[in-house]
Amino acid sequence: MRVLGVDPGLTRCGVGVVEGLPGRPCRLLHVEVIRTDPDADLATRLLAVSDGITAALTAWRPEQVAVERVFSQNNVGTVIGTAQASGVALLTAARAGLPVVTYTPSEVKAAVTGSGTADKAQVTAMVTKLLQLKVAPRPADAADALALAICHVWKGGTQARIAAAIQAAKTAQTAARQAQTGVRR
Repeated sequence: MRVLGVDPGLTRCGVGVVEGLPGRPCRLLHVEVIRTDPDADLATRLLAVSDGITAALTAWRPEQVAVERVFSQNNVGTVIGTAQASGVALLTAARAGLPVVTYTPSEVKAAVTGSGTADKAQVTAMVTKLLQLKVAPRPADAADALALAICHVWKGGTQARIAAAIQAAKTAQTAARQAQTGVRR
């Protein structure tokens, strides 16, 4: 499974692409931070975020996208910018026809470190270890984007397999009932 992770931000938006399977090590394919000028027009900044995500989608062809779910912070201005960048990420992925999943920061931290209260340094250290990188991804937005992608490979891949197994069981049950009652399609 190839996943693009997005750590949304208006000034710095982390984008990372990993490939892997649930329960197996992931492989880093790409990581970057899309930066926008805080003095630029809001629409121009949002367009730059969209263009950067679109470029990553085009170049790396992920199967799914994972975006960090916006959470309330003390700084309302920051949360608004993050929410706007998150909306752009969701829209850009949807326009590309890709399934998009959101994860809370604590879900991502728990997936990669084992603790939902891990700090940024712990997340960066674990991402570096899990991807067997020689150098830690910097800034933290880059590591967070990779953590989101890893989280989705592990959690989302497992959830998708469970959903497929449930659907297959339902289909088999329906076919068995139809065979018993003589109903044919």
